[in-house]
Amino acid sequence: METGNDIWTVKYRPRSLADIAGNEKTVDLLNQLVESNNLPHLVFHGSSGTGKSSAAFALAHDLYGTEYERNFTYFNASDFFDMGKRYIVRDKRFRRIIGTDDPKKVRVSVISIFKQVVNEYASMSPIDHDYKIIFIDNAESLDSNSQHALRRIMERYTSATRFILATTQPSKLISPLRSRGLQLYFSHVPEKKFIEHMENIALSENMKVMDSGLEALFYHSKGNIEKGIITLQLASTFTDGSDINQEHIYEAVLNQVHENIIPLFEAAISGNVQEARKIIDTLLIDSGMSGAEIIEHLYHTLIESNEQDRDIARMMTVIAITDYRMINAANDRIQLENMIANF
Repeated sequence: METGNDIWTVKYRPRSLADIAGNEKTVDLLNQLVESNNLPHLVFHGSSGTGKSSAAFALAHDLYGTEYERNFTYFNASDFFDMGKRYIVRDKRFRRIIGTDDPKKVRVSVISIFKQVVNEYASMSPIDHDYKIIFIDNAESLDSNSQHALRRIMERYTSATRFILATTQPSKLISPLRSRGLQLYFSHVPEKKFIEHMENIALSENMKVMDSGLEALFYHSKGNIEKGIITLQLASTFTDGSDINQEHIYEAVLNQVHENIIPLFEAAISGNVQEARKIIDTLLIDSGMSGAEIIEHLYHTLIESNEQDRDIARMMTVIAITDYRMINAANDRIQLENMIANF
């Protein structure tokens, strides 16, 4: 089957709010704001993979058209603060401000760079519009000082700049920051909408997905459209032209586990905490994975392992407790290391 070299999550990314699957009430409200041309600051919150970023980009497309990038700026707070200076020097926007591509030569703090960058972009006049948008994804990664600075910037430039903050953990945002934006909730797509969306993508790719394949795809993705599309594209490479069934989905799921997850799992169950900590750092910093993503990969590795049922049940409990604690945690690494120590 010829599926081409396009990444489907990019190919089928919503170009307009009308293209978004699910979250109808939230999308309807955003459409009303676009039509009124009276956009307030916005706070998008909901679980990972619920379409917050897609909605922000689609909103910008609807407001500004094909030249949306002239009035739309994207920052990922997780990359900025979790990866630090090694990430900053790789982004040309920041390198221009700090004047070097060597992280060892950066003398100012990450917080100072963040304040300077956001302040500079917020102060720029919009092009061909009344206001521009700055979108900050994973806003929960901002520390308290950065959030207070951001609040002051929002107040200072509110006439020409609108901010959209996206977060999986709204409780980590300071109250003054949350109160300055209209809070909109995003949830995963229900099964019927999810399956319809996957069927439309399959039709566009001239392929057929059997009912068993669609059910397996939803079971694995839990309504996460992005994960569903990634899995469907990968599953399409395992067929010989036949319809995609649950076995193809199952094979695709297994092939999505990061190469360092199995070594992490083996280090954890053998009690090699030092090695496990090194792998966790690699996954968080070099691979840019979140704590939630690492937990999810470990979960799939665990249920497919040959461990005794009682050991699997015990470790599943540890993973579940860690997942719960991570919702309000300030540092994913601490929670992951504690999880490994209790495997």
